[in-house]
Amino acid sequence: MFLPASVENLIAEFAKFPGVGRRSAERMVFDLLAAAPERSQGLLDALGSIKAGITLCPQCGYFMEGGKCSACQADRHRDQILVVEKPLDVIALEKAGGFRGQYHVLGGHLSPLKGVTPDKLRLAQLYDRAANPEVHEIILATSPSVEGDATALFISRQVERDGLRITRLGRGVPMGGSLEYTDAGTLRLALEGRRGFDTR
Repeated sequence: MFLPASVENLIAEFAKFPGVGRRSAERMVFDLLAAAPERSQGLLDALGSIKAGITLCPQCGYFMEGGKCSACQADRHRDQILVVEKPLDVIALEKAGGFRGQYHVLGGHLSPLKGVTPDKLRLAQLYDRAANPEVHEIILATSPSVEGDATALFISRQVERDGLRITRLGRGVPMGGSLEYTDAGTLRLALEGRRGFDTR
């Protein structure tokens, strides 16, 4: 296919997004080329405002615009901090509902083989927050992987103090799931994390 270099470059940039292959990138670019100029300008303006106005909150590490972080709102409980790896994890947990405490985004998980050491994560900020006597619980919600578990263990040893409860997100059989199709590791964790049955 013979395409102008600028079109080819734009396709290549779109194809770098997660879940977007060459064909999807081509469709997006060709759609932009066929659209009214205002649509392209709207996309350019939106991209410009993201780069100019979006930063990471210095306290929790979530996205922030205009000096305000929606995840650090004053009406949220201050005695719980839920630790996640990525800002997208905050979005998922907020969609699930039920948590009214504070968040802390690490920016990844420990992975020495990939060069991700403790100094590369937002751990110092977490340690400062966990030392606050108002904080009574740290909930570790790192990914259910070897690296995620290692990160959770590392954090739990660093923040341990009297009066601070350290918990880990429960794991088990997903809602609507069948035991027949659940992997052995998930079943083992579900058994280990079992809790009392309330008959009231």
